[in-house]
Amino acid sequence: MTTIRNYQKEDCEALARLFYETVHTVNAVDYTARQLCAWAKHADSLTRRSQDLLRQHTVVAETDGEISGFGSIDGSGYLDLLFVHKNFQRQGIATALCNVLEKGYPSVRTHASITAKPFFERRGYLVLKAQEVERDGVKLKNFEMLKIQNPCGGA
Repeated sequence: MTTIRNYQKEDCEALARLFYETVHTVNAVDYTARQLCAWAKHADSLTRRSQDLLRQHTVVAETDGEISGFGSIDGSGYLDLLFVHKNFQRQGIATALCNVLEKGYPSVRTHASITAKPFFERRGYLVLKAQEVERDGVKLKNFEMLKIQNPCGGA
């Protein structure tokens, strides 16, 4: 069974590992090894953003006592992070995280990877533009996406 709870600073190290492993396995279908390293070059690359995780609304999914995913959204409705552990893909965890994070926002924006784009499209997000971002001199393609929700914050 999966539960969603609020992030605690003690989660940072586990989320950093999950982030690194997910990028280097799940996203390996759509990005080169060089791109993956630029995106998440070290397992602790997310720990540098620990203050962001505390400032934003960050939630953690736990499945049978193990952290299976996490996501964060800022006060403006920008969905910043959404990652599901490689062993928990396609089990509804990203959907459960988004259901919590998107609630109450009239619209939600995100920058989706090539890998995540179909998931967001199924949730009603529209592509505003394809773009290339640069990390450590390496270009990665992603998509600026937007979801307009009803005034009460539902889909």
